Amino acid sequence: MSNETILVTGATGKTGRRVMQQLTDRGVAARAASRSGEVRFDWADRTSWESALHGVDGMYLVAPDLGSPQAADDITAFARQAAATGVRRAVLVSFPDTGAPGLEHAVAAEQSLGEAGLESTVLRLRWFSQNFSEDFLHDAVLSGDVRLPAGAGTEAFVDAEDIAAVAAITLTETGHAGETYELSGPQAMSFADAVAHIADATGRDIRYTPLTPEEYAAEQRAHGVPEQWVQLTVDLYAQVRAGALASVTDDVAKVLGRPPRTFAQYARSAAAQGAWNA
Repeated sequence: MSNETILVTGATGKTGRRVMQQLTDRGVAARAASRSGEVRFDWADRTSWESALHGVDGMYLVAPDLGSPQAADDITAFARQAAATGVRRAVLVSFPDTGAPGLEHAVAAEQSLGEAGLESTVLRLRWFSQNFSEDFLHDAVLSGDVRLPAGAGTEAFVDAEDIAAVAAITLTETGHAGETYELSGPQAMSFADAVAHIADATGRDIRYTPLTPEEYAAEQRAHGVPEQWVQLTVDLYAQVRAGALASVTDDVAKVLGRPPRTFAQYARSAAAQGAWNA
């Protein structure tokens, strides 16, 4: 049983709750922090930081709008405060270089951890497989028609279970300070491929329909989706369509000593757990 305490921000999210479980399984005290939880933490309220950091040895950081100047400023200030209170290690969730705006702010946030004197590791993540079962693509799968402006572009979807396993190791073991890991799944695939795996796992008729960005935006607005989210997702799908996320890395295997889970494995597991039961 370790006597360390790890602060987990975003502890109810797709990776955060899995990191909590991974740490608990390792016998490490995991402190869940959120705006409304028992341990209150709010990036926008710096008065909440001190109590969240009390007695903490390491931290898993998930920040909203990481590609913004505000997020970079907040993480820089938080890293300095954490180091001053005795925190030794930090793992930051970030995003890969796709040529999209905001990378310079994300890089500034990444670098601020080491500059504050923390043993830092950066996890640059691809699209989560769990977006299809736990997030914004779930309803589309249930409808039987996943309508997106991703074309035939490919993405190396990564499983949130693998992300959490990598995070738990880098938070509790040596040899990862100063590293930036680009976490991907084992294979780049199109949305048509991904949907086909889900259809196979569920035994249901589910198809992928490619849309133009204009068609997709119009459908989203008709469903009452806020304009900010419409524009954000249009830009994200444009990256996939252009092949900006098609590369595959071996960083999951490098850290875990095993291959990353395939999308087909994820789909079978999620289906068995009832993720797409009507």
